[in-house]
Amino acid sequence: MDFQLTDDQQALKEGTRELLAGRFGRDRLRAAVRDPAPDRALWRELGAAGFFALRLPERDGGVGLGLPEAVLVLEEAGRALLPGPLVACQLLAGVVDGVAAGERIAGLCDGAREPLLWEHPAGCDELILLEGGHGRVGGAPGRTGGAYRSAPDRLSCAPFASVDPLTPLARVLDLPRTAPVAVDAPRLRREAALLTAAQQLGSAVRTVEMAAAHAREREQFGVPIGSFQAVKQLCAQMLVRAEIARSAVYAAAVTESALDIAGAKLLADEAAVRNARDCLQVHGGMGFTWEADVHLHLKRAWWHAERWGTAGEAEEMLAAGLIA
Repeated sequence: MDFQLTDDQQALKEGTRELLAGRFGRDRLRAAVRDPAPDRALWRELGAAGFFALRLPERDGGVGLGLPEAVLVLEEAGRALLPGPLVACQLLAGVVDGVAAGERIAGLCDGAREPLLWEHPAGCDELILLEGGHGRVGGAPGRTGGAYRSAPDRLSCAPFASVDPLTPLARVLDLPRTAPVAVDAPRLRREAALLTAAQQLGSAVRTVEMAAAHAREREQFGVPIGSFQAVKQLCAQMLVRAEIARSAVYAAAVTESALDIAGAKLLADEAAVRNARDCLQVHGGMGFTWEADVHLHLKRAWWHAERWGTAGEAEEMLAAGLIA
């Protein structure tokens, strides 16, 4: 089986990167730190480009592609640190009216977790609650669980401090279930874990690029710091982590196996968090300053590492699969 990207997949990846570079550059990223609410105009533009309707059939107004292509566009979104409930809208396109076109924004809550956290509460038009799953990464096949719709104005919420300044959170205290939603909840949970892993992969790759660029430009003792063995070693380890995570995430997108997705999420989380920390190390003291962007990758990586399955849960699931 050939896991290399096809020409069409490579074009999709490059086109997404160009779109995000043009519409969400560094100035917009910094503005989003101050006001992280989803940009409705950008959201509609993403919808028009097929970002959310990527996997809907063409007869339903979608692009008609698959999970591997969704992974590619979410990887680019993670690389750009694009804020908003991207995974939720990717999964709920065709389920919640207006989401596929970017006209409405839907949130997705994991009812297997405590506390019950809601991303971008002020920016969502609707909230979907996934129940069941017992907190396992991706939800193993056959695991029961349902999905329920709820209007944001009927929810009881409390503020919740977020480690990621680009991801405001609220703790849901009371969530009235207005209507069931006809979705495959275990599959939705698996795909949420994989698409989150794709965002982690994008961030891990971006921090490799940032560290390497800084190591080439920053000089000490009259030479670039990238010529020092200790810095070379850090950058090499970052690249290895990112490429191992890429292989796992791309393969899981093809197999759609719960165990493969658990492994991909585990490796992508590790790559995103450790690469961001090593990128800080390469940048030295300036890496810890608010003006540098490195800390934004680290904080986003910390948050995503707790979404749709933690490292401990993935390890338990993989160990159980080995002895089954």
